[in-house]
Amino acid sequence: MVLWPCSWQVSRTPSTFISLLVSVVLFIYELLDSSDSEGITDTGPWPCQPIPRCGGRIYNPLEQCCNDDTILPLNQTQLCGFNCIYWPCFELCCPESFGPQKNFILKLKVLGVHSQCHSSPISRNCGKYYPKDP
Repeated sequence: MVLWPCSWQVSRTPSTFISLLVSVVLFIYELLDSSDSEGITDTGPWPCQPIPRCGGRIYNPLEQCCNDDTILPLNQTQLCGFNCIYWPCFELCCPESFGPQKNFILKLKVLGVHSQCHSSPISRNCGKYYPKDP
């Protein structure tokens, strides 16, 4: 017998090793065989993953986005200014100038950051709008 740390005594006979090995193999086999399906199936989000929320509601980021506490489908479009269509899940509609000649530009939303017009990269220019005199 060998004296192990913490005063454990372990026998080094081959029969003890074999019985331990058989027990471990049977335990692993029971774990793998306990499921009715083949392999591991995805049953939803894991508890350690953050659940995406929008205004207190849960949403699916593979199909939806959160825009100003509103859940939108990823393919939804909106009007920016008077003649520019954009995707609010991926772009910001930003006024570039005010007054009679309104100019809007679209800026890209940066993933993982609360995007703002003054700090986001430009996507495209929507052009100027000149209102008609009545």
